[in-house]
Amino acid sequence: MHGLEQQYGDRIGFVYLDIDDSRTDDFKRQLGYRYQPHLFLLDGEGNITQQWLGFVTQEELEAALLAAES
Repeated sequence: MHGLEQQYGDRIGFVYLDIDDSRTDDFKRQLGYRYQPHLFLLDGEGNITQQWLGFVTQEELEAALLAAES
């Protein structure tokens, strides 16, 4: 994930939620966050456009980021 953030971080915002950080519990609940890794791709309005639960390849994530940019 950090490699993708380095590559796309100037165009896409990356936010990390620690499952043990109770300060983000409300946000995790709103997203339907279940366990790590649970990845979400949000649009500019904050709507979930895609999500992955469990392992996902870098190629799959990069394809989703590229599609979201266009």
